[in-house]
Parts: sequence; C-alpha cells; structure tokens
Amino acid sequence: MTLGAMLQGRRILLVVSGSVAAFKALALARLLRADGATVRAVPTAAGLRFVTKESLAALTGEPVMDDLWAAESEIGHIRLARWAELVLVAPASANRLAAMAAGLADDLAGCVLLATRAPVLAAPAMNPAMWGHPATVANVALLRARGVRFIGPVEGAMAEPESGPGRLVEPDAMLPAIRAAFAAGPLEGRHVLVTSGPTHEPIDPVRFIANRSSGRQGHGIAAACAALGARVTLVSGPVAIPDPPGVLVRRVETAREMLLACEAALPADAAICAAAVADWRVAREAGQKMKKEPGMGAPTLEMALNPDILATLSAHALRPRLVVGFAAETERVVAHAQAKLARKGCDWVVANDVSGDVMGGAENAVQIVTAGGVEDWPRMPKEEVAARLARRVAEALS
Repeated sequence: MTLGAMLQGRRILLVVSGSVAAFKALALARLLRADGATVRAVPTAAGLRFVTKESLAALTGEPVMDDLWAAESEIGHIRLARWAELVLVAPASANRLAAMAAGLADDLAGCVLLATRAPVLAAPAMNPAMWGHPATVANVALLRARGVRFIGPVEGAMAEPESGPGRLVEPDAMLPAIRAAFAAGPLEGRHVLVTSGPTHEPIDPVRFIANRSSGRQGHGIAAACAALGARVTLVSGPVAIPDPPGVLVRRVETAREMLLACEAALPADAAICAAAVADWRVAREAGQKMKKEPGMGAPTLEMALNPDILATLSAHALRPRLVVGFAAETERVVAHAQAKLARKGCDWVVANDVSGDVMGGAENAVQIVTAGGVEDWPRMPKEEVAARLARRVAEALS
C-alpha cells in the first residue's frame, strides 16, 4: 500500500495539550498531511505555551482554533466535532486526561471531546511519576472503558534529568495506530479472549507460588488483535507492564480466578491462552503468616491441582471457534506441544523453549503446532510474534 492511501481525504482533529513534547505535534501534523489527511488543530491554552498558532497553521495548512467563543461565532464546537472523523489528542497531558475523564467542557478542546462521535486516540506525555500516579491510572482506565484508545506512552528520557514510562511516542511510530483507527481490520466484529502473565497461588497471607512470566507476550497478542479490529478481553495475572491500548482488562491473581474470568468473558470467537498458569496450588492456604520456630524443620506443603483453563475452554458449551494454547518447555519442545494439543483438545499450540531468557525477555522463537503439522518461526521480538499470530487468527476466522 502506497504512502497516503490509507489516510487520503480523512479528517483528523488534532488536540495539542500542555506538554514539553507539544513540539512533536508539528511533525505529526506534517506526517498526517503527507499521508493524505486533512488536519485541523485545536491547541489548549497550556499547549500554546509550547507551540504557536502560527506554526500549527503552517504545518496543518488550516486555520487554528483555540478560543471557544470565537469558534462559536465561526463554525461552532458542535460542527467542529461533527467534522472530525478522528480526534487525536497528542500530546495528552495528565491534566487533559483528567479533564476528559471528568467530562470537563471549559475550553474548546473539552467541548469538542464531549460532542464528537468520532473515535478518540490519546497519546500521553508526562513525567513517569505523573503517569504512574493512582489518579492518572484511574483516569486512563475510565477512558479506556469508554472506548478511548491510547498510543503509548513509552519509556525514555524526559525533559527532566530522569527516565521512565511517560515519553510521547514518536510521530512516525503513531501512524500505524492512526491508520488502524480508520481501517476495518480483518478481526472487525470478532471477540478475542486472551490470557496473559503468571498466576500467584497463595501459601499464606505473605508468600505465594509463581513463575517468571512477565506477560509481555500475552499483552502483545491482545494489542495485536485489537489493532486488527477485534474486541479484546484480556484476563491478566499480576504483571508490571502497562495495559494494551483499546483492550478490556480483567485482573486476577489465581488460576481459579482466571478460569472464572475467562468463562465470564464467553462467548468469544477465539481464545488465546498465553498465560503461564501455575499447575498446582497449596491445598490449604494458611490463614496467618507461617512462622519459622526454633528447632522446627521446613514445613510440608500439600499441593492440589489447579483447574485446566485451556482444556476447560476447549470443551466448553460456549467453546470459541478457535482455541490456542501455549506450551512453555525446556526440552523436547515440539513433542511435548504435540502431546498437549491432543490432551487439551485445543486447535493450535504455540510452543516455545523457555530454558534461556524467554520468560521476562523481549524476544521469542516459537513453533505453531497443529493437527496438520509444525511451523517454525525464527526468533523475533515478542511484539512481532504477537502480530503474526494475530494475523493467523484472522485468517483462521475469515
């Protein structure tokens, strides 16, 4: 597909809020125009502390509106909101996200965001402490639940002499998500259930059994399916990574909680069980912290089997059309995956050797095991594994 084909003639309203990263909105406007879009900018008062109306007008080629009352005398905020096919808030400051979550309409940007029927994309940019603050976390969760999609942020250097999550995604890296907002993806209208991360099985109120899963692969799969247009429910164990954009997240701790959340999410067109679920749990969790007393040996823990989520979904009355399992192995990887495929009753097993740095790492090398054979994929970033698997799921459901 040639440059400009996907955004040709599309109408994008660019809201520029107050952030040091606001200067990147100029480059973004230029890229969007080069991709064929018509761009109108609505800077906030704080945004104009970092960029000028003149520079935005020059890069968009359109008049810039920043005053609510002046806009009313010209085209009005309702007409402006109806004009937009996509509202892009870039950068989205912590203050702007809070205003969006609260539904504030005390400026032109706020009124447009309340009145628009178009999809809204937000690209946050702020200090890591602000991004991780419970207020911002709650605002982002609320906005996601309302359908706002997020691009980033990413980790990197800040204007301050520190680094962390909160850096604005670079303008060229935003383009795929912006294009995807207009595209009717191959998973449009489909519901995909994804599990991710580890489970934590409590021993007592302090200790638990877990594994080294970071959730990066499962979260990447959820994001990739959403990018192809799917409605995604992500059931995640405890992880330390951000929620994927445009995804409904159900957080759980234990395998039993994960199974209940998966069953509650049915029906689904596909289920991708990427979580590293603990096979066993302590049969009787201690109600108080187990104490190490002088002269006592190590305690004996009686173990019980956890529910088999993959097998349960494969045999469920509301079984998804496609059920995909993961096999994390340290030896005889393909043989174990083939046995798992037959034993669990699923359609595919994604096998990977986790004897190295895969669990918690950035890359993966997998084999797709089906009744028809084994397909080897080379080692690649987990995000690319996720994208390729999402495309395979789309093909299978088409």
